[in-house]
Amino acid sequence: MVLGDAYLQGTGKKNARIRLEHSIKQKEYLMWKADQFPKLFSGKPRTMKRYNAKFGKSYEYIRWQSNSSPVIGKLRQKFYREDSGRKIPSDIKKILITPVALAVWFMDDGYYYALDKMAYIYLPNMSEKDFDLLLEALKVNFDLFPKLKRKKHGWCLSFGVGETAKLIEIVSPHICESMLYKVTT
Repeated sequence: MVLGDAYLQGTGKKNARIRLEHSIKQKEYLMWKADQFPKLFSGKPRTMKRYNAKFGKSYEYIRWQSNSSPVIGKLRQKFYREDSGRKIPSDIKKILITPVALAVWFMDDGYYYALDKMAYIYLPNMSEKDFDLLLEALKVNFDLFPKLKRKKHGWCLSFGVGETAKLIEIVSPHICESMLYKVTT
């Protein structure tokens, strides 16, 4: 989740909590993610409103925050720079190891473009070293060889037709029902 849409919010010098936010349409997905960690997420998610000044629109979204803990605080130190920018830890090969982890990342930031039968995972701005670490983890742990591509609004991992077929085969068994559109070929 940390590679995708989750935000690790510092709650002190050593503690942090996981903040999940999704559109109302993705409520089932948010609930599914929180269900993966029942000891971390208590209470209920909240429906929030936000105003987007750029588009002059208000919209609703759903937020659920985990309990604060030093374990999540250590993850925050691993995945965030001092200035709060994200980074990829040097040991990502030991972290991004399960198909479900890859599936969550894909559900958060991935996209299947049926017209060209290719998949993409959008990335935040990171260093070249961070990109290399991700590419190496995908190669070693999943035998996947995407290309790093510059897009209009940032960077993405671009999976060729054959690589997309492999990616979808790996993640499909772990895709939440409401997110199946992400892998529909």
